[in-house]
Amino acid sequence: MSKLASPPCPCGSGHALDACCGPLLATQAVARTAEALMRSRYTAHVRGDREYLLASWHPSTRPATLEVDDAVRWLGLAVKRHVQSAPDAAVVEFVARYRIGGGSAVRLHETSRFVRQHGRWYYLDGTFPDA
Repeated sequence: MSKLASPPCPCGSGHALDACCGPLLATQAVARTAEALMRSRYTAHVRGDREYLLASWHPSTRPATLEVDDAVRWLGLAVKRHVQSAPDAAVVEFVARYRIGGGSAVRLHETSRFVRQHGRWYYLDGTFPDA
């Protein structure tokens, strides 16, 4: 019996979902880098995985709740840079594109800060260079 191939990962890595962000979202693995966590968070947005988004957000900045808009369609992700500024701190700059309903595509350009605690990376916060 042949196993069905895993679909491509939405994060744009070029890998199959089950070899990329899938194990992270299923809590079977932890992100080894801040970029891997950021890519998995993008995939969580694509899949509407609110629980993963909250769990991967640092407790000091995490909102109490998070709404996921089913009308948002994520179109693609491009990582511009990943800099590990200290052993437990990193910055990832990316551009994600999305569309709401039948509207025009929107470009989200963010520079995100990540911290590692107890061996796990967490999203801390971000700024928007284009704003």
